[in-house]
Amino acid sequence: MKTLMRHGLAVCLALTTMCTSLLLVYSSLGGQKERPPQQQQQQQQQQQASATGSSQPEAESSTQQRPGVPAGPRPLDGYLGVADHKPLKMHCRDCALVTSSGHLLHSRQGSQIDQTECVIRMNDAPTRGYGRDVGNRTSLRVIAHSSIQRILRNRHDLLNVSQGTVFIFWGPSSYMRRDGKGQVYNNLHLLSQVLPRLKAFMITRHKMLQFDELFKQETGKDRYPTLGSALAGLQ
Repeated sequence: MKTLMRHGLAVCLALTTMCTSLLLVYSSLGGQKERPPQQQQQQQQQQQASATGSSQPEAESSTQQRPGVPAGPRPLDGYLGVADHKPLKMHCRDCALVTSSGHLLHSRQGSQIDQTECVIRMNDAPTRGYGRDVGNRTSLRVIAHSSIQRILRNRHDLLNVSQGTVFIFWGPSSYMRRDGKGQVYNNLHLLSQVLPRLKAFMITRHKMLQFDELFKQETGKDRYPTLGSALAGLQ
């Protein structure tokens, strides 16, 4: 009996050992089968990370190599701010030039004029009450020295800073002197202090000489340029 019990115990131990060995082998094989996808996923993640890391410097370098976009319109030569003497920066893809001659009365062109990017008016040409014919917007107003007093009298209508209108004043060089002896410049400087939001610019002496030459070429007359030639220089 003892011999049979010992023999049965030995057989049980042998079977237990075999089952344990088979389980270990199976688990090891199963682990080997499951590892490659995990390793492959990790490799893919590493490749993606390395690709992203390598693409970022290229994107940054390409961004640095791209030419910079202009921050705004280029400065216009010959037009200086009355208060800070900085050049005028303005560019229009299309514009409407409205004169003060009265030719647009009853024309009903106001809506078409206001549709342009820039609306240029001269001297004290009014808009209030004439919007149907001449429009209501004013992007730029060119004012001769002889019209400044009329502009000041109607400053509540003409010097409207809410529209962001640019005002260009011009006159003889003796009137535009900046040494305290220029009568027109002194008035403009005082006006810019009273209305600090006013975008007031003046035409330099060198630019006025160019206008004088342009006027002479167009008309054959040697005289101080009129407002029409001053406007021609804006082109």
